[in-house]
Amino acid sequence: MKLHISTLITTILISLSLVSIVQSTQPPFSCDSSNPQTKSLKFCQTGLPISVRVLDLVSRLTLDEKISQLVNSAPAIPRLGIPAYEWWSESLHGVGSAGKGIFFNGSIAGATSFPQVILTAATFDENLWYRIGQVIGVEARGVYNAGQAIGMTFWAPNINIFRDPRWGRGQETPGEDPIMTGKYAIRYVRGVQGDSFNGGQLKKGHLQASACCKHFTAYDLDQWKNLDRFSFNAIVTPQDMADTFQPPFQDCIQKAQASGIMCSYNSVNGIPSCANYNLLTKTARQQWGFHGYITSDCDAVQVMHDNHRYGNTPEDSTAFALKAGMDIDCGDYLKKYTKSAVMKKKVSQVHIDRALHNLFSIRMRLGLFNGDPRKQLYGNISPSQVCAPQHQQLALEAARNGIVLLKNTGKLLPLSKAKTNSLAVIGHNANNAYILRGNYDGPPCKYIEILKALVGYAKSVQYQQGCNAANCTSANIDQAVNIARNADYVVLIMGLDQTQEREQFDRDDLVLPGQQENLINSVAKAAKKPVILVILSGGPVDISFAKYNPKIGSILWAGYPGEAGGIALAEIIFGEHNPGGKLPVTWYPQAFVKIPMTDMRMRPDPKTGYPGRTYRFYKGPKVYEFGYGLSYTTYSYGFHSATPNTIQLNQLLSVKTVENSDSIRYTFVDEIGSDNCEKAKFSAHVSVENSGEMDGKHPVLLFVKQDKARNGSPIKQLVGFQSVSLKAGENSQLVFEISPCEHLSSANEDGLMMIEEGSRYLVVGDAEHPINIMI
Repeated sequence: MKLHISTLITTILISLSLVSIVQSTQPPFSCDSSNPQTKSLKFCQTGLPISVRVLDLVSRLTLDEKISQLVNSAPAIPRLGIPAYEWWSESLHGVGSAGKGIFFNGSIAGATSFPQVILTAATFDENLWYRIGQVIGVEARGVYNAGQAIGMTFWAPNINIFRDPRWGRGQETPGEDPIMTGKYAIRYVRGVQGDSFNGGQLKKGHLQASACCKHFTAYDLDQWKNLDRFSFNAIVTPQDMADTFQPPFQDCIQKAQASGIMCSYNSVNGIPSCANYNLLTKTARQQWGFHGYITSDCDAVQVMHDNHRYGNTPEDSTAFALKAGMDIDCGDYLKKYTKSAVMKKKVSQVHIDRALHNLFSIRMRLGLFNGDPRKQLYGNISPSQVCAPQHQQLALEAARNGIVLLKNTGKLLPLSKAKTNSLAVIGHNANNAYILRGNYDGPPCKYIEILKALVGYAKSVQYQQGCNAANCTSANIDQAVNIARNADYVVLIMGLDQTQEREQFDRDDLVLPGQQENLINSVAKAAKKPVILVILSGGPVDISFAKYNPKIGSILWAGYPGEAGGIALAEIIFGEHNPGGKLPVTWYPQAFVKIPMTDMRMRPDPKTGYPGRTYRFYKGPKVYEFGYGLSYTTYSYGFHSATPNTIQLNQLLSVKTVENSDSIRYTFVDEIGSDNCEKAKFSAHVSVENSGEMDGKHPVLLFVKQDKARNGSPIKQLVGFQSVSLKAGENSQLVFEISPCEHLSSANEDGLMMIEEGSRYLVVGDAEHPINIMI
């Protein structure tokens, strides 16, 4: 008995020396190199491959210890010196406070708060997206090195397609285009994880921080009418799955090399995503080569049982998830039911061990089993780099370049600071800095209300809130009208906030809530000059009344512009910055709400009058189109003669062609093969000129369109975009690489990508260039 007690005491002492006890300034880690016992543990030997180290670690665990690690709040394993770990942290547009792994309760009280993703997407600037990812990754590691984090796995980005304008979480996404969304995922993930812009430069796979692409897949409904995301079964055609919902996740896995993905709450064609073996294992791991971990959305395994009724018992649902390929449960369902599922032979330890291998591999790639992480690869990232001046400047740059000018009749904007003696600022969103942050936010480094940012630009500024809140159930219209009458210029700061659109809350309408429209029109009518309207929102808003009201001279959409959004707006309104953002989503009219949000079809159906969704397929009226955005200057575009007119795929000898019922020849992308797809690439040469009087930066968007879309192919498709800065009178030549296999293909009804022969047009602005595909 004494021997047993002595052994126990020795084990405890060793454990305490192997695991770093979390202090306010020390991050948690395992395998302290200063302790000789570390050398006896194979999983602590950094010279060995991670796969070997993980195999050793998992072999040492009891069944109970294994099960304890299958949840997001993984407890410590003291006898092996393994500290507690929290898998759930958030970094959607800055290191956030929504998860459980980050604490802003020490020397670091906030982090750089970038614009909500939908506005950052409006820049169409891949370099900016990458730099934002870099900053988030650096600041995440800085917080960790300061001892204010117990996890380095961040559940972002959200790369679901913004399919329906009512979706409350659309604000979190890069928009409605799958190619653009995939590019956003690539740049963000590479930046966060410490990779280079072009990828492939992670040193031995080591991660600065871990990014997780979510929500896999076809998730874009939260709470609409009497239906919620916990019970929604998304009926998705193979065609829509292939060319709309899945491409961003494929890019995230294959090109970005994301270390995590999250399976979603919803079912897809009758199978909950977290129980879908074809989705998680056959597609993500086997077909796309995913080597990271798969987490459930929070309580999604319980939702699988309680809401989807998938599994007669909790043990059944637990087994379905583990056997499908899910590794970790955000929640405690696996903690409760995995052991009984094993005892009842519904799941084997093989599946548990696989999950643990994936989980501990990530923690080792983060350097958390290499001794003190402050002495490792990313140990030189100090807390002082959180909220660094250059990071805050980047947040300002993102807001400036994302804000979209929707209307500017008679060049009302920019206003002249010298000639603006009095300014009336009206609106519930003008004097509230919190609104600028959007959701999944964290405490910002600093912030300023739009009203305060505008104060320095006019000799006299008067403010009236107007609406009582975003729902505008009451409005002080008379008071607003009174200050508007006497001002040189009027700026209305209106729109939505998180009470109107958010997680678990989709909109019923696309118009401005309550009395907002009445207030805006009344103020516009009373003002001496046409007014300026600023809309804050994540999703599209039907502001047709303002678009066509001559008394509303200018309209700006500012999304939720982050900590520097107030400054950015003031600079744009007074001409210190030339806006260049483009809408990353279609703005639909209010009549669109007649379409059930549950209808997942992307393609239109002429027989029933169903109009389709997004700019790629929608055949209905629009308030503003995808890619729309004005500037204070004028740009013109043209195609250079070096751009080919004929693409001869028939010269690729391995191509097999078939003919459809319309006598149109086509070939499948898989038949062409990766080598020939590479050979088929060509360049489009585009000239851009700033023919106006003001310097500016804007994204150049290149589309391909068909005269007549056949077999469900898109009406128009974005194939590339580049951001360019031009001084007044300056021109530039841009080169876009086009891959017929990626950019000129579309999915057939079976979900197979194919290329049809025939004519198409490359389009930039008003310029078109014909190309003919020969098969």
